[in-house]
Formats: sequence, structure tokens, C-alpha cells
Amino acid sequence: MHRNIRLAIFASGSGTNAEVIMNYFQHHPKVAVAVLLSNNPNALALERAKKLNVPILVFDKQQFRETGEVLDWLKKFEVTHLVLAGFLWLLPEQLIQSFPDKIINIHPSLLPKFGGKGMYGMKVHEAVKAAGEHETGITIHLVNAHYDEGKILKQAASEISSTDSPQEIASKVYALEYANYPKTIEQWVMADATGLTS
Repeated sequence: MHRNIRLAIFASGSGTNAEVIMNYFQHHPKVAVAVLLSNNPNALALERAKKLNVPILVFDKQQFRETGEVLDWLKKFEVTHLVLAGFLWLLPEQLIQSFPDKIINIHPSLLPKFGGKGMYGMKVHEAVKAAGEHETGITIHLVNAHYDEGKILKQAASEISSTDSPQEIASKVYALEYANYPKTIEQWVMADATGLTS
């Protein structure tokens, strides 16, 4: 069967979320991960993709922001949806316009708390700890031209205690990410494909 929903994953770092997503869709009847792209030539995500036989592409700021090169690559791979998995750059307008409501991201907090420019990775967990929060979690949302402001598709929370370190908070958040992100991507693209999205 031709898998007509084709995802491009954008990742900047270790790629643990990307790997979970690639594994999840490896034998899916309708959804395929067509390519993994990174702005970091040393990203571990690239190695993870290679091991799973997912094509990889690396780009720099100029290719991303000033030329249509990345968009051309996505067309070549017949990509239908974009998945951000630990990707730190703001997307250029032309990419957002080319994939309207077809770009998804995950943020390691319960937005709108602890979101926005500069809030990523351990910085989020350290801020959650410093604020004395009793819970944290993840937000899976569509992407628009502003950091962490797109339509929220799903949130999942985890209790945290005052003795939890930022690293322990991070572990709880990772568990939520791995459990929820692939499934939410699947529900989103399948609903999109059948025209059921609101």
C-alpha cells in the first residue's frame, strides 16, 4: 500500500523524540517518515535516522531562511506534514505558508506557562523548578509564526514534588513525550487526511 501521508522530521539535537516517531511509523500502513532534516551537522538525530534507513538532509541558516532550498527538498520527498522534534529555530514564513496547519511541535511544559523564545530543553525544567510548580507536562501544538503560540492539540501533565531536580522533572516530561507525541501525530494526520479537522 502506498503510504500517502509523508512526514518530514526537523530535529536539532539528540533526536530521542525523532527516534520514537520514526520507530512508531516504520510499518504504518498509511504514514511514512520521508526524511529527517537538521540544522546541526553533529546532531545525534542524524545517526538515529541513518540506523532506521530514513534519508537525512542538513541545512544552514542561509538555506533555511534565504533560499527555497529546504522547501524544494520537501517537495522532492513529497512531504505532506512537518514534525518538529527538538528543533530550535523559528520557521520562516514561506515554510509556514507552504504547510498551513500541517506543522506540529511539542513543548516540554504546559503552555502558555514556560513558553516563548529561549525556553527549550533543560531551561524549561529549571524554570519550572524555580517557580515551585506542583505539576508540569507537555503541550503538542500546531505551529505558526510565533514561538509556542499555535493551536493546542493535546496536553498531558505529570505531578512533580518539591524535591525533584530539574533532571528528574525532565525524565517525567520525556516519558510523557514518548507516550503521547507519536500517537497524537498519527491522530492529527489521519484526521487531516480524511478532512475531519476542524
